[in-house]
Amino acid sequence: MSNPSILCLGEVLFDCLADQLGLKLEEVQSWTPYPGGAPANVACALVKLGTSAGFIGAVGEDEPGNALIKLLEDLGVDTTGVQGHSTAPTRQVYVVRDLAGDRTFAGFGKYDTSEFADTRLEAAKLPTALFNEADFLVVGTLELAYPESEKAVLRALELAEQYDLKIILDVNWRPVFWQDEKTAKTKILSLVKRCDFLKLTKEEAQWLFDTTDPGAITYRLNSLEGVLVTDGEHGCAYCLGENEGKMPAFSMSVVDTTGAGDSFLAGFIHQLQQLGIHSLKDADTAKRIITYASAVGALTTIKPGAIASQPTAAEVDAFLASHQL
Repeated sequence: MSNPSILCLGEVLFDCLADQLGLKLEEVQSWTPYPGGAPANVACALVKLGTSAGFIGAVGEDEPGNALIKLLEDLGVDTTGVQGHSTAPTRQVYVVRDLAGDRTFAGFGKYDTSEFADTRLEAAKLPTALFNEADFLVVGTLELAYPESEKAVLRALELAEQYDLKIILDVNWRPVFWQDEKTAKTKILSLVKRCDFLKLTKEEAQWLFDTTDPGAITYRLNSLEGVLVTDGEHGCAYCLGENEGKMPAFSMSVVDTTGAGDSFLAGFIHQLQQLGIHSLKDADTAKRIITYASAVGALTTIKPGAIASQPTAAEVDAFLASHQL
């Protein structure tokens, strides 16, 4: 098997989704575990669309960790970069849902957030050979919250720069993983400066840059080739090269929004890989790429779970053939 063209570094975990909607954490009677973790979601979505991807992260040497590795391998995600930890457990996140299916992170059960295996990702064990052959590195910010995994992120950025990979940051900020907001903001902004593409939610854009305008963010940083600002059911805004635009979301019967943003990002990267970054200079092509990404994200919301619901390329093509924005 040839080395993957996209590397996704970060967490893979189980999202334990509340079976009952509209209840608080302590009121929920039962939970269903779904595999997730933003970078792992992106890797799986890419492979389903037909773009080779590898996941880099750490899991516990436990039953949940083994199940997650098997899932990645069964889907065809390269797991060369997965590290096992003998004592730290694989992360599980409890997620409550409102009556519309939108989710809120509600905690980690009996563990402190810093006790999980993903915080123990070791910089020295990152497989250099993967970076030598890849085109893109996708990173989140969760790992910056912990000293050991933060070093691994910084090492991955060094390798990406050394081997001339394009770096894509999905901010994916979750206050529940951090000790304090100020530290998070400082570390995330320093990471942004080393990236080529930035994907963030409307709330994250407002928090980091005091604006939700992707053009304003692009011009302020002057180092980015593209900024994507997502806003759930309200669609997204983008600045790709010189091309700016807004796009409404596809109207769907939503079951679960978990992982929709990750699928959107995978759709975007898949198209970049197919068409080349130079294609973003063309306004119509840029719009088509965002439309495709929006379709991948939308299709992920019609079934529960972040990974199980991801569409294939054929499903996306069929959907786009019959739906106009």
